[in-house]
Amino acid sequence: MPAPSQFPRSLACLTFALAATLSTAAGAQGVKVGLALDLSGPFAALGADSKTGFAVAMKQLGGKLGGVPVTYVEADTGGNPDSARQAVDRMVQRDKIDLFTGPIGSQVALAVGPVLFAAKVPYLSNNTGPSAYSGAQCNAYFFGTSYQNDAYHESAGKFASDKGFKKTIVIAPNYPGGKDAANGFKRAYKGTVADEIFTKLGQIDYAPELAQIRAAKADSLYYFLPGAMGIAFVKQFVAAGLSKDVTLVSTAFAADEDMIGGVGEPMLGIFNTSHWAHDLDNDANRRFVADYRAQNGGRNPSLYAAQAYDVLMAMDAAVRDVGGKVDDKPAMLKAIKAAKYKSIRGDFKYGANNFPIQNYYLRVISKDATGRITNKLIGTVMTNYVDTGAPLCTAKL
Repeated sequence: MPAPSQFPRSLACLTFALAATLSTAAGAQGVKVGLALDLSGPFAALGADSKTGFAVAMKQLGGKLGGVPVTYVEADTGGNPDSARQAVDRMVQRDKIDLFTGPIGSQVALAVGPVLFAAKVPYLSNNTGPSAYSGAQCNAYFFGTSYQNDAYHESAGKFASDKGFKKTIVIAPNYPGGKDAANGFKRAYKGTVADEIFTKLGQIDYAPELAQIRAAKADSLYYFLPGAMGIAFVKQFVAAGLSKDVTLVSTAFAADEDMIGGVGEPMLGIFNTSHWAHDLDNDANRRFVADYRAQNGGRNPSLYAAQAYDVLMAMDAAVRDVGGKVDDKPAMLKAIKAAKYKSIRGDFKYGANNFPIQNYYLRVISKDATGRITNKLIGTVMTNYVDTGAPLCTAKL
């Protein structure tokens, strides 16, 4: 995975192209897409991985979106809500973007949402799906294209219960996404939660937390620590000898290719739930994985790369559906919700609250036939799942 330092840290928006074909010809009617990325800060590695997924989609689409020329306007938010809000305001006011995606964390999505909604710019999320946006604060201009936060963690809670774990600990960063993680897991887990530990966002030293975990004498631990946080935690957890008595359970957020590459063998045997897997059997996914490997030295795509790819494909279908007339807002919203594209997840549809109704799968980290450490799809935890926020969304979207 590219190190965060390899990417620009400026918060100024800039128009960029990953290939010469991505620039919009002078005078041509085109579409502008805002990409507010985490290329520095606590989720920098995840933002970098997302960028590789965007790149695969861009290359496949040949410098167009829905058959019309496209310009991508990029900003590095650093994962900071205030900086992100300022950057997105510039995208809206100065660059006149038509569509938006990019943020990894819920704190940024919640900060930039009001700016985009007021300007009537559709936001298709390539990662976070704040529970607030799925329920009481649902908005016609927000599409939780990837997932709803709570639902993801509910799938892990259900697995932990089905597996028979009686006593667990939950550890997550202290920010909106971390709180959604804990709440979602607890909602579906039927055993005893011995302790909830909320860490500083970006924390990488877990000595005090490991002492708490040892003292709790639980049979399992659910961790939501994406990126560098999770890499540090798993290494320290195994080094402390805790893996002998406590089974780690997670979601793809903290048990995917980005993590495996940073940790290695200590990841073996970790069960995790996900709405996607690189070995999911459908034509769109096989094409994506093959092209991703070809463009990235043979490595498997991570969840973050996969979601970024899928969002651009969703945008492509919507722009094509309206014949490139992205200024027709009602038509665009209708086209986005219709989701007339082949998702790498297979069959895809939005619920009434603009969040997916989708499956959640069980994976385990193991060695494949070549000896590579990777995730293996082994089952389905929840089928066509509707998130718990949906009944709270009373607006007609």
